Amino acid sequence: MNFLEFVYERRNDILTSLTRHIWLTAVSVGIVTVIGVVLGITMVRYRRMATPVLGAAGMVQTIPGIALLGLMIPIFGIGVIPAIVALSVYAALPIIRNTYTGIIVVDPALTEAGIGMGMTNRQLLMLVQLPLALPVMMAGIRTATVISVGVATLASPIGAGGLGDQIFQGIHMVDNNMIFAGAIPAALLALALDGSLGLVERKLTPGSYRKRRKAGGSEKP
Repeated sequence: MNFLEFVYERRNDILTSLTRHIWLTAVSVGIVTVIGVVLGITMVRYRRMATPVLGAAGMVQTIPGIALLGLMIPIFGIGVIPAIVALSVYAALPIIRNTYTGIIVVDPALTEAGIGMGMTNRQLLMLVQLPLALPVMMAGIRTATVISVGVATLASPIGAGGLGDQIFQGIHMVDNNMIFAGAIPAALLALALDGSLGLVERKLTPGSYRKRRKAGGSEKP
């Protein structure tokens, strides 16, 4: 049978795998966003943390996804929990780095103005630094989301489910239709999530900053 016929026949299985894949991605990205933003803010306060934390997060990126998932098994066993932990760890770098970078590149004049108005450190962070850093932070979240979608396809061998079930079954059975039934939805999901978060990023981008990005340059003081 051709690919479309195969997809129609296996539509329930594919939909179940897709739903699990979305759930794995959403949970892991949600967890790592909270942790990554907190770490990024902490690194701004304590700059000496930046090098070791970013170095450790970058080192994790060098580990193949399937190997990282395998390393989770002795600690967490098999199933959803080791998959979510591995996905969260693997996607941490772009969120931590972009949060840190987004805050430290905020115009110092704006920070000084806030201090001059009597803002506390908390008010300065919440009302000045984070709103201006948000577009850069969103770019990190987009990258982390795409990474999570891709790595989640490798979570099938440890019993986490997802579209990797279709891919690995297809490899085992030498069935290209089954492989494509997992790979194509995963690719489309990554594109859809990246595009949706891109729209959110543009909505959150301040007007003057958006104009500078469109102009391809930066506004001179």
